[in-house]
Amino acid sequence: MYLIGIAGGSGSGKTTFSKKIIQRVNNPDLVLLSQDSYYLSSPSPDIRVHGEPNFDHPDAFDWPLLRDHLSQLKQGIDVSVPVYDYKTSRRTSETHRVGPAKVVILEGIFTLWDEELRNLFDAKIYLHVEADIRFIRRLHRDVRDRGRTHDEIVRRYYDTVRPMHQLFLEPTRKYADLVVGEESDVAADILAARIRELLK
Repeated sequence: MYLIGIAGGSGSGKTTFSKKIIQRVNNPDLVLLSQDSYYLSSPSPDIRVHGEPNFDHPDAFDWPLLRDHLSQLKQGIDVSVPVYDYKTSRRTSETHRVGPAKVVILEGIFTLWDEELRNLFDAKIYLHVEADIRFIRRLHRDVRDRGRTHDEIVRRYYDTVRPMHQLFLEPTRKYADLVVGEESDVAADILAARIRELLK
C-alpha cells in the first residue's frame, strides 16, 4: 500500500487539494483519511488556553489510534475511523470503514509532525499558503460549516491557531518531499498521474 501525507496550516486547502487528486484518479483503490477524525473528545487540560481546549496543539490528537490505523492500512487491513462532530467538538458514537486500498491519502494539519507517522509515508506534501488567505478561508468555512461566530473564530485564531502554527506546524515543512503553493492544480495533476501509474 502506498501512503501519501498532506500537511499544511488551517485553511491551506488540504481537503480541497486531496479531493482534486481523488477526482482526477477516480479509482476506488484510492481512499482519503482525515486527521481531524482523530481529534480527542477531551484534550488534556495541560494544553488549555484561557480555560478552553486547544485544538491546534499536537496533543489534541489521538496519536496511538492514528498510528495503529495507518499501520493496519499499510498491511492491507481495513479500519473503523471515528466520526468527529465539529459543532460539539467531540467524537460521535459512529465510525466509518476505510480500506483496504492500494493508495491512501492522509490529510491534516499535523500529518508530518509525528516521526513514527512520517516513517510510514511514501510521499510527504506540505501546502504553503500565506496566513491572510488561510485566515479568510477558515473564517468562511467555520461560519458556514461549523456553526461558529465571527468573534469566536478571530479569538481562537489569535489565542491558538497562529501561535501553534508558528511553534509546531510551520517547522514540519522541512520534512516534506514536495511543497505546494496556493495554485495547486499542477501539483494535483502530477500526483494523480503518479497514482494512476501505481494503480495499473
